[in-house]
Amino acid sequence: MKKAIVTDKAPKAVGPYSQGIEAGGFLFLSMQLPLDPKTGELVGTDAKTQTRQVFRNLGALLESAGAGYGDLVRTTLYLADMNDFAAVNEVYTEFLTELPPARAAFQAAKLPKNALVAIDAIAYRK
Repeated sequence: MKKAIVTDKAPKAVGPYSQGIEAGGFLFLSMQLPLDPKTGELVGTDAKTQTRQVFRNLGALLESAGAGYGDLVRTTLYLADMNDFAAVNEVYTEFLTELPPARAAFQAAKLPKNALVAIDAIAYRK
């Protein structure tokens, strides 16, 4: 059985997809952009600021499902420029202080709204 993860504390889905899906104890969180949930506008012009907003959005989805950052088991980072990798990693470690999840990271040709970073994630809630 699957259930939608929905919160107004993260940006609304802008297409035919869910903010997240819970299935079998796993939480599958759609790619989050550095968007302000209230305005839908891009937050910040640098990778650090945008990464912090992405993590706030992921955190809101996790919280709405009764989970937290420590429940993440997999993340995928999409970067507009791999030269931002170190800056993104610096912020990443601010939010993921426990055993970090498995991860992939790569440069994308172009991200929606010309964002510099986006992240999708999978969490496991006991």
